[in-house]
Amino acid sequence: MKHIFILFLVLGQTIAAQDLTQYRVHSHNDYYRNIPFWNALASGATSIEADVFLKDGGLFVAHSADEIQKDRSLESLYIKPLQQSISLGSMADVKLQLLIDIKSEAYSTLDAITNLLKKYPLLTQQNNISFVISGNRPTPEEYMNYPAFISFDYQSLDPINDERITNKIALVSLSFGKFSKWNGLGRLTKNDSTLVVNTIKKGHALKKPFRFWGTPDTKTAWQAFASMGIDFINTDKPFECYNYLKTLADRTFSISKDYSTVYTPTFVSDGKQKPVENVILLIGDGNGLSQITATQQANKGSLSVTQLKSIGLIKTQSADDFTTDSAAGATAMSTGQKTNNRAIGTDKKGKKIANLTEILSKKGFSTGIITTDNVTGATPSSFYAHQIDRSQSEDILKDLFKSSLNLVMGKGDYKEENNGFFKIAAAPSQIGNMPINRTAFFYADETESIDFLASLTEEGLTHLNQEKKPFFLMVEGANIDSYGHKNSVEGIVTEGISFDKAISEALKFADENQNTLVIITADHETSGFSLPHGSISDNSIEGDFASTDHSAVMVPLFAYGPQSNEFTGVYDNHMIFQKIIKVLKVSLDE
Repeated sequence: MKHIFILFLVLGQTIAAQDLTQYRVHSHNDYYRNIPFWNALASGATSIEADVFLKDGGLFVAHSADEIQKDRSLESLYIKPLQQSISLGSMADVKLQLLIDIKSEAYSTLDAITNLLKKYPLLTQQNNISFVISGNRPTPEEYMNYPAFISFDYQSLDPINDERITNKIALVSLSFGKFSKWNGLGRLTKNDSTLVVNTIKKGHALKKPFRFWGTPDTKTAWQAFASMGIDFINTDKPFECYNYLKTLADRTFSISKDYSTVYTPTFVSDGKQKPVENVILLIGDGNGLSQITATQQANKGSLSVTQLKSIGLIKTQSADDFTTDSAAGATAMSTGQKTNNRAIGTDKKGKKIANLTEILSKKGFSTGIITTDNVTGATPSSFYAHQIDRSQSEDILKDLFKSSLNLVMGKGDYKEENNGFFKIAAAPSQIGNMPINRTAFFYADETESIDFLASLTEEGLTHLNQEKKPFFLMVEGANIDSYGHKNSVEGIVTEGISFDKAISEALKFADENQNTLVIITADHETSGFSLPHGSISDNSIEGDFASTDHSAVMVPLFAYGPQSNEFTGVYDNHMIFQKIIKVLKVSLDE
């Protein structure tokens, strides 16, 4: 028992905060668990059910009479543990309901239960603990014949006009099977949904909490019942149910403002076999297909990026791992070679590899990077630096100042370190008309807004285009990845909107400058993000997460402009470099 107490005290930390909005977890047939009561309580359940038989003067917990075991009594499995938990001070903030489902004759069994509980005044005098009789019960008119600490499970929708009776009713319970045959997969039919919702409303009209028993026991069912307003959600999996429900509000999000205005491209130059002069590569860090879908749904069902027709799928594995990090992923795109995780512009043996900005600078291109990350972050630095490990920030910064980049925009305070390498702009609005040669804008975290990356992209494109030279620009929306690591649905969607606004600026530029190719992709997917539920009517989405780390799933690529068809299909991330070199008709020979 000592070990059980320790288990409870460790795992039971979650039950102190019972804020599951209006619904609570009901541990159905709790006695089937390895450690009845303690397991359910530590799992977060605040309603616990035990089937009880009266046999030979004893109260036994079992599902059927032939399963009765003399060492599994109501007192030993539930009443004594409950008293012990109160004595430990573990129940101070917990509102608990013990639902005792009588399986034997009602009156004699209830009398035995009443006599048992009278031996435990510490329990019966607790305002936060209720003992509710279900199963075989007296008639409602007889409810008031029992002590104040006994209340009842009312299994009808018939109104009761006697306040003395209603005061003895703890909740209303009905069989779900009488209203629907739904198995918890897919969705309730419209007719079933209407019937179930109306039934819940009738139950609430009695001014009592409502519960269905015999319900399907899946995440989809829990979400549906929570949204319908059921007060006690019936489950045989209290731990999973509690943890799902307690995060449901945080994982459900809809936009109330700051939508991305969808830009519909003209498609005049799209897919045309004409020369490409400018390339804009937009990388949504961690932006997998589910992240894009979530953002699209929250943005009234459409995004600028989802207007595009040339679409590919990118395999992201690094040279030394099944799942890439940003350094290896971006290095593959910038150099055309897969490398080890954490490597910045170096190959598997640590040797420097020429990257796109270096190669194209030598061919007369202007080059630039824009990021919402620190400019020494893994993705942007892979387009100018050469270091064995992404953590070598000081060496990476030195590489930045030695680089051939014409434009740098990103986080960081590097004015002192700059030492004349770049002309520093005080604001993005200054960038557009500054001389093309070696310009930078460094900013702090608090500078950002949902339109910030779009404004940087617009100013950066104006800046690079002013000398009428061909250019390459990499634009990174870095924070989709950051919020994926935090498992924040709101953050993923909000940063997805920010990224799509920047995409819109790139597409507008490409329509105005029809020799421009726009490529939009990701270095990897983050968090194993999925979309189990949502609402088309109010553009809300529920997200779920497999991890707080990167995943190895393929990521989408979208292309727009001349020769965009070169980027369709399924291929490895290092081929993005090869395809850019191909459409620009650039020779890699010195």
